[in-house]
Amino acid sequence: MCIYILKPWSWRERDLIFNPSVWIVRWERISDPIRSDLSRRRRHSSPPFADRPRCTQIISSDFGFDQAMDKSSALEYINQMFPTEASLSGVEPLMQKIHGEIRRVDASILSAVRQQSNSGTKAKEDLADATRAVEELSYKIQEIKSKAEQSEAMVQEICRDIKKLDFAKKNITTTITALHRLTMLVSAVEQLQVMASKRQYKEAAAQLEAVNQLCNHFEAYRDVPKIMELREKLNNIKQVLKSHVFSDFSSLGTGKETEETNLLQQLSDSCLVVDALESSVREELVNNFCSRELTSYEQIFEGAELAKLDKTERRYAWIKRRIRTNEEIWKIFPASWHVPYRLCIQFCKKTRKQVESILVNMKEKPEVATLLLALQRTVEFEKELEKKFGGDVPTSDIGDDIEEIGTWENNSQNISKIRKKYEKKFAAGQESGENEKTGNKDLSAPGAGFNFRGIISSCFEPHLTPYIELEEKTLMERLEKVVQEETWDIEDGSQNNVLHSSTQLFSDIKKSLKRCSVLTKNQTLFNLFKVFQRVLKAYATKLFLKLPKGGTGIVAAATGMDGQIKVSDRDERVICYIVNSAEYCHKTSGELAEKVSEIIDPHYAEGVDMSEVQDEFSAVITKSLVTLVLGIETKFDNEMAAMTRVPWGTLDSVGDQSGYVNGINTILSSSIPVLGNLLTPVYFQFFLDKLASSLGPRFYANIFRCKQLSETGAQQMLLDTQAMKTILLEIPSLARQTSTAASYSKFVSREMSRAEALLKVILSPIDSVADTYRALFPEGTPMEFQRILELKGLKKADQQSILDDFNKHGPGLTQPSVSTAMRQPVPTTPAPPMAITNQATAAGFIANSEDVLTRAAALGRGAATTGFKKFIALTEAAKDRKDGPLRRLFNA
Repeated sequence: MCIYILKPWSWRERDLIFNPSVWIVRWERISDPIRSDLSRRRRHSSPPFADRPRCTQIISSDFGFDQAMDKSSALEYINQMFPTEASLSGVEPLMQKIHGEIRRVDASILSAVRQQSNSGTKAKEDLADATRAVEELSYKIQEIKSKAEQSEAMVQEICRDIKKLDFAKKNITTTITALHRLTMLVSAVEQLQVMASKRQYKEAAAQLEAVNQLCNHFEAYRDVPKIMELREKLNNIKQVLKSHVFSDFSSLGTGKETEETNLLQQLSDSCLVVDALESSVREELVNNFCSRELTSYEQIFEGAELAKLDKTERRYAWIKRRIRTNEEIWKIFPASWHVPYRLCIQFCKKTRKQVESILVNMKEKPEVATLLLALQRTVEFEKELEKKFGGDVPTSDIGDDIEEIGTWENNSQNISKIRKKYEKKFAAGQESGENEKTGNKDLSAPGAGFNFRGIISSCFEPHLTPYIELEEKTLMERLEKVVQEETWDIEDGSQNNVLHSSTQLFSDIKKSLKRCSVLTKNQTLFNLFKVFQRVLKAYATKLFLKLPKGGTGIVAAATGMDGQIKVSDRDERVICYIVNSAEYCHKTSGELAEKVSEIIDPHYAEGVDMSEVQDEFSAVITKSLVTLVLGIETKFDNEMAAMTRVPWGTLDSVGDQSGYVNGINTILSSSIPVLGNLLTPVYFQFFLDKLASSLGPRFYANIFRCKQLSETGAQQMLLDTQAMKTILLEIPSLARQTSTAASYSKFVSREMSRAEALLKVILSPIDSVADTYRALFPEGTPMEFQRILELKGLKKADQQSILDDFNKHGPGLTQPSVSTAMRQPVPTTPAPPMAITNQATAAGFIANSEDVLTRAAALGRGAATTGFKKFIALTEAAKDRKDGPLRRLFNA
């Protein structure tokens, strides 16, 4: 057994004691001299045991100490190094190697300590030398700074006299210049005084410019008496010039300009003097000139004879004639003064005041023709002024666009024409822009261009109520006329299947919009838009009243109650035309609202909305489709009655489909192709869904109206049911609209499967009829089950035991069956009578979306509601479509 004992900080082997069973290795600390050397090394910040890595490396390589580091104890290491007694012979050589390495490391440590001690002494000496060098450098810097201050003081002493002389020279030069300018100013003022007295305006203008520049140099000497005297004298001369100029201009327009040939030239020169004077003088002169020119205008048109609304056009003729006759004379004014422009502004303000006074003081409402003529001439005059003074603004684009919306049948042709028109206008606009860049510009207009639009015509705005009333009356009369002349048929070759009255109505609205947009784009146009709303609502009422009358609920036809609607083939086509026309009006009215919002003043644009009108036409569409379904159902009445008259209880064999099925097939084969060709896919799909949701439950309920069914009769009826299902599934192909086939097929299969299930229950054996009914009709009722037993021909006594067993096990009822729901009458809203004449009352009878949704819910178990919601979603999506004749023509 070997024991390896280590003492902390031990470096040297003390002794090695051999014992057969124990190895004891003792270590002692290194000698005191070495410890003192190590302490000194630590104080000099040298890393302790610098040679330790090398020692470790040697021990690791020679003695395998790395392996010893990995062992759990020194004991295992000793045993590994000396596993047998024979290996102990290598202990002595190993110890000698270790002693030798220790001595070498000690020597290296002592050498490092001595070297570090020598380095510390050298560093102290170097630091002392650097400190002495810094002190010497600081002393030299202070010495140089002191000498620089002495040099600066010497330079200032030398230049002191030179600086005084420089200031003196500068003052003398300034004085000489000021005296020279003062002499020039005195001389110029005297010359200006002479020129002013002689009215030599051209020379005085140049002289005045020079005097003004000289005066600017003496702004700092305003308080000097001589300067004050000169400035006062100059102001007096300016007042003299101003009085002379105003006096000379007072003779302008009196006829002296034709007698005195040099008067115009003199006035032209005087304008140069006015430009040299303050800007307020020019403003005063121009205002006085304009006021004097308009004095005669006020005198003429304030009289009783011409102060009338029908004389408004003569006002504009007067100013245009005045400008035209005095054009050559007014060339004396500089172009930068814009005298004709300012004259027109004052004329417009005075005219507005007088016209407004005429309108307010009228005892009776003005005639619409007179009012519109005055307004039209006013707007035309404003456009002329805008073109002359504010640039060439394309004012007729709106009217041209509206004018293009006249022919609705040739939309593509209209679009191409409008596109070509705008291409030409765009090319012409580029050419005119190039001409302006090259200098072809009206210099008589100010740079910022005054907006003449509405400067006079806006005073007509509060007084245009008679015009709006006339427009409404005209549109209503036109509406009555086009509806009376409506043939309720479509010409051959028409592609949109829209009634002529619809297109004609929007054509009339277009003309009215054009008339009003040319005159005003403010409150009056907004009021006219409200008229459009009322007219379109009235047309929706006309379409509603044209629908065939009868029962208003689909349940009435499904249950055999009173109120069926009998429609002919022509009535069916008319209903389709009404649907298409209502859709056309729905779409076009929205596009009309968008166009009006673009034309009208932005302040009124938010109130431009056609949603109420569109709701009216949506209600017409819904009511028309419901009426169409009800009309088709009414045609089935005879066939449904024939079905109940068949002796189902005595049939002895199953043959081909029954006659009533053939009758239904004949009705559908004659009507469906026409309807599919006239209706759009969206509305045709809605029609099919409603037809299937009505015919399926009606056929189901009609089975219960039959008398006793034998097994053969039930089999024949099951064959008829499958034939009915096939007929309904083939309807989309009859109309050549296969896009609706998938969803419609699921709808028909679901509705007709109930009739098939009912007949399967009737065909089931007596002992299993209850189980079959519960399996096929989990929501069935005892009342309906009892009726099935009656159809099977069971007597009351036989029925009771089966009913008791059925009630005992429970029917599994979760909701009423369709047959029960079909036998319960659903309250409906009566249709408006034909005698209604008031358009507001009639419009109130047009069902909205919620009313029609309530009525359509009676068609079947939620099918109508789901289908109608889908229809409403489709129609709402159709509102937002960006195509359509009105939109395309407006946006061409």
